[in-house]
Order: sequence, then structure tokens, then C-alpha cells
Amino acid sequence: MSFLSPKSLASFVEAAVSAQSPRHGSAAHAQVIKTLGLSLNAFLSNHLINMYSKLDRPEPARILLSLTPPHFRSVVTWTSLISGNVQNGHFSSALYYFATMRRECIQPNDFTFPCLFKASASLRSPVLGRQFHGLATKLLLIDDVFVACSAFDMYSKTGFLNDADKLFDEMPYRNVATWNACISNAVLNGKPHEGVRKFVQLLRYEEATPNSISFCAFLNACSDGNFLTQGQQLHGYLIKQGHESEVSILNGLIDFYGKCHKIQFSKKVFNDMDERNSVSWCSMLAVYEQNDMGEMACGLFFKARRAGVEPTDFMVSSVLSACAGLAALESGRVVHGLAVKACIEENIFVGSALVDMYGKCGSIEDCERAFFMLPNRNLICWNALIGGYAHQGRADVALELFREMTYPPNYVTFVCVLTACSRGGLVNEGLDIFDSMKSKYGVNPGAEHYACVVDMLGRAGQVERAHSFIQQMRIRPTISIWGALLGACKMHGKSELGKIAAENLFELDPQDSGNHVLLSNMFAASGQWEEANLVRKEMKEVGIKKGAGCSWISVKNSVHVFQAKDVLHSRNVEIQAMLVKLRKDMKAAGYIADTKLALYDIEDEEKENEVWAHSEKIALAFGLIALPRGVPIRITKNLRMCVDCHSAIKFISGIVGREIIVRDNNRFHRFVDNKCSCGDYW
Repeated sequence: MSFLSPKSLASFVEAAVSAQSPRHGSAAHAQVIKTLGLSLNAFLSNHLINMYSKLDRPEPARILLSLTPPHFRSVVTWTSLISGNVQNGHFSSALYYFATMRRECIQPNDFTFPCLFKASASLRSPVLGRQFHGLATKLLLIDDVFVACSAFDMYSKTGFLNDADKLFDEMPYRNVATWNACISNAVLNGKPHEGVRKFVQLLRYEEATPNSISFCAFLNACSDGNFLTQGQQLHGYLIKQGHESEVSILNGLIDFYGKCHKIQFSKKVFNDMDERNSVSWCSMLAVYEQNDMGEMACGLFFKARRAGVEPTDFMVSSVLSACAGLAALESGRVVHGLAVKACIEENIFVGSALVDMYGKCGSIEDCERAFFMLPNRNLICWNALIGGYAHQGRADVALELFREMTYPPNYVTFVCVLTACSRGGLVNEGLDIFDSMKSKYGVNPGAEHYACVVDMLGRAGQVERAHSFIQQMRIRPTISIWGALLGACKMHGKSELGKIAAENLFELDPQDSGNHVLLSNMFAASGQWEEANLVRKEMKEVGIKKGAGCSWISVKNSVHVFQAKDVLHSRNVEIQAMLVKLRKDMKAAGYIADTKLALYDIEDEEKENEVWAHSEKIALAFGLIALPRGVPIRITKNLRMCVDCHSAIKFISGIVGREIIVRDNNRFHRFVDNKCSCGDYW
């Protein structure tokens, strides 16, 4: 094939770059050598160096450069090397090649500078960026629209916003890419108002015609600032201008409405789309997940699979988050299997979502396995595993992992660690970690951390100390902080302090029935029936309704929900028979019901019947008749499990020889052989 011209050979090399195929690139290089020998002209040498750089093969690119005679090396040669390294994230190497180019007295051009500014921004080095800006000004290239736009983007991403604004105002010409960069960076820098203002200027000045990127950037600004009206105005403008069928814009609208909590609008945009891409499905799935509609998210994911949509890392990580919120372990395992089939289970986003899902579903062994199988782990993975141990009450393991972390801890890390200390009763260790947050790690304590400390002290019986801690806090106490104190007062029978906590909660959130019920239950548990009835009477007078407590269990892909004294299930006769049998076996084993949690002033026998009819016991009885032996029974409850149910399920786990896992609104309880993972401390 000696008749092939250099131009034809160069097209082979370019085709390998377009296909992103190193194998095709090597074959093209071999054909070049076979046709022309080892002595290459500058034209083909530049093409080959560009190919290896773009395909992230830095070593062959370096060798080719060294074999290229100095008089053949031009700005095109060096810019190919620099742009390829920047494109593949080798920013330091790109700057090294630029320095070498300058030593050979070759001047950069308008293609070189955008790469240099991007490298500076990625390395968070505004000092280098300023030097490149000065050189571009000296070479009279800063007025080039692409060079100026890249410099503006660099200043915005490195936090030099005044320099970015000054450069933007001095530009003689601004194309749509410049305006898009301006709007997008305003959003990224936490200034959605500025992003909206710049978009309005773009329309008003008519310097450039906005494109789909401009519209999506504006929608991002509206969603970040919760500017629903402005976003809806843009929606109307898009319909008027004939853009309502562009998929990327419709995807942006789905995301915008979802972040503004207008799920029905997101759903309408999605359903009315003539064609959808994977981003469309991902966007709608994320809307459901971010708005706590986990069941809808899971349903949409499986609908996408039936429609032939291949699972992406973003889609899988979103649906795994939905499974975590629902504690839907079996669904999570199905998604895990699909991730393995799609070869994305080692992706850092999917991997961290798997660790989080298994931890929140109470399967700590699977959580550990998912963590240790990841080839690379980020801080989110570490936080998820520590959080998983915290949910299980394994404070010692959580603290050991905290000390072994290879990343500096962040805000979330300390929430997980302090939660573990609270649930494990490690008061001194928890207080030491809280005190070290600012001094040692530079993390300012927030409301969640203060709530953890109050909860930790309260659980340990140091309720007065917890109240004193609240009075000395540097921030205003939040609902979660007063709620932790009220829960501790109920646990330890501190009625007077409980009233103080409840009064503050009523002031902060007067419509929350849970706080009223907790106060009433606290009075009932201590025998103060008049006060308990008074609280319930006040609830009725102001129209506050108590949310029903319920427990649910998943059997053969169906969720079975039970309330206290529930007799409506289709297998109720079997359930009641199992409850009678369990009660008989438990009494024979020495079980005595804890009737302090019967919330009405009735006879002891009636109190015993009252606590025996709690929803988690009914769900457990159903699990025992519906699930085969050897399969763990997993129950979820929307309220905190009471002391009697906790004691009863401990007894039952030993009597029936089954592993029983209960997730209440606070943590996981894993019952095996008459023992609970919480160590009776929760």
C-alpha cells in the first residue's frame, strides 16, 4: 500500500482518535512506518503525537516527541501534547511540556492558552493563571474570544471573582460560550441571582443567541435559588420560541421542577416527551429520589429497564439511594446484580451508593464486602461504612474505622461518629471527638453535631448535663436538639425537663404531632394520667392528629403493612394463632410484659393485652408463618420500638431460632439467640 499519501495516512490516525481506540491507533502508526519508514515529516509526526496524547498514551507520545527533530517541532506539536494531557487530567505534565516549549523559544497560540487556563483552574492555581493571562496580553491574544473565555472561566473556578468580572466587562466581543460560562460559574459559586441576571442581560443585549446550554444553565440557577416563577417564565419562552422538543432542554426542565418540589410538572414534561435519552430517565428518577418518593424511583428504574435503557452509573447510584431510604434490601440486591452485569459496580459513585444502601438496610456484612471490594474509595464510602456501624450500634468498630481513615474527616463524618458514640454509650470518647472537631480538624460543629451530643448525654442518663449543654451552645437550638432532650426525658422519667423541651418544640414546630405524643407518653409512663390526658385534649382542640404507628415486612415482592391491633390481613387467623403460641412459649421461658408503655389508665391485664398487640409483634408473627426457616425476618417500623417489644423479640429470637432484624425510626436492632446488637442501649 505504498501508494497511500501522507494525507491518507493522517486520516487513519484521526479515525483512531475519533473512535477512541488505542488499538486502531497502534495499527495506524504501524501502517505509517510500513509505508514511509521511520523518518516522518512534521505533518505526520504531529498527527501521531496528537493521537497518542488524546488516547491517554503519554509514554509513546513522549518517545515520538524525542524522535522528532527540533526543527520539526512547532507550536502545533506542543499544543497537541498539552491539550491531550489536559484532556486526560495530566495537568502537571501539560505545564511541564509548556515550560519545555518556552525553553525552545516557541510562542503559544490561541489554541494553547485555553488548555493552559484549564490546567491552572483544575490545579487551583490562580498564580499560574495570572501569569498565563499576562503572557496572553503580551502576545496580543487576550482579545481572542476563546482565550478570553478560558481566562474568565479560570478566574471564576479559582475564586477570583472580581478579576473574572473585570475581564468579562473588558471583552470586546462575547460569544454564547462566554455567556454560558458566566451563567454557569455564577451558579457554581453559589450566586444564582447573578446567574439569572446575566441570562437576562444575554437576552437584552442580543450579543449572542442563547442555546440549549444557556437555557439549562439558567434553569440550574432557578433551581438553586428556588426561583420557580422565573423558571416557569423560561418554560413559556421556550414553547414560544419552538424549543419545547429539544431533549436536553426538556431534561433540564425535569430537573428544575423536581428541585423546586413540583413533581407533577416534572412528570408531565417527562411523559409528554416524544423521545427520551438515558439522561431523561436519570433526571426523572433523581426527581423521585430527591423528593423522598423511593417507591416511584424504583418503579421508574425497572420501567426504564423494560424499555431497553442501559443502566448508567448515575441511574444506578440514584436508585440505590432510593432503596436505602426504603430499607428495600431485596430490591437493592437486584440493582446490585444489574450493576455487576453492566460492569459498573466498581465505579466510585455506584460503589459508594452500594456501601450506603447495605448499611442503611442493616446488612452490615454486605456493606463491609462492598466497601472492601472497591478498588478506589472516597470519603463518601468511608462515611457510609461508619454510618452503617453506627446504625448497628457497633461504636467500637466505627471509632476504629474513623482512626484508620485515609481522608480528612468532614461534616458528615463527625455526624456518623458522634451517632455511633451516642448509640454505643461512649460518652467520654464522643465528647473528646466533638471538642477536636474545630481545633484538630477545622470543622465547625453544626446543629446535627450538637443534637448528637445532647442525645449521647441523654441516653447515658445525664439529662441535666444535656440541658446545660444546650444552654451553653453557640447556635440557637433546633428541633432535632430539643427533640433529643425530650426523648431522653421520656426514657429516664424526667418530666419537668421534658416539659421545658416540649414547650420549645411546640414553639418551633407547633403542628408536629410526634412531640405532643412523646410528651403525653412520658406523662403516662410515669403515672401522671391527668397531664397525659390534658396533652391529648389540647391536641384535639387545635386539630393536631397523631400519625398512626405501623410496621411492615416484605415477602415475595409484596409489602405487608400492620398497625396495632390489626386484624384485617388475609392470613389473620394464622397470625393470631402464632401470637397465642408465642405468648405461651414466652411466659414458659420467664417473659414478663413491661406494661409501663400501656398509655391508658386501665387494669394490668388489659395493659398486657395492649402492649402485646403492637404492630411489630403482629408483623413478626406474619414473618414467622410466611418466610421459610433460615431466612432472616426483616421488619421496618415508622416509630421508635418500645421497651416491651424489644424484650419480647429478644425472647422470640431464642425460642424460634431465627435472626430477626427490626429497623425503627432511630436505628437497627439485630436479634439473635436472645441478644440484640444494641446491647439493650438505644
